[in-house]
Amino acid sequence: MADRQKKDNAIVAYLRKTWAELKRVRWPTFEQGWAMTKIVLAVTFAMAVFLGALDFFFSWLLGGVIARNILFIILAAVVAIALVGAVYLIGRGEEV
Repeated sequence: MADRQKKDNAIVAYLRKTWAELKRVRWPTFEQGWAMTKIVLAVTFAMAVFLGALDFFFSWLLGGVIARNILFIILAAVVAIALVGAVYLIGRGEEV
């Protein structure tokens, strides 16, 4: 047996160790897997809706700025100031 381990190349040794590790894994049951899948799908859908709403808002805002509508320009300035303030506060919170 010792001779065989000496003859194994690195790839074979890696595959043996990987197979041994996979035997020790505690795999989820079907119900647990399905529950985790539903969570992933719900979070993915929620993020898609959120990012779609952000995209719609910013394209609407940029369209107004390009049209030189003063209300859109003021709103864009307020949004920019709010974003800079949020970035500052988040960065400040991480230093604590």
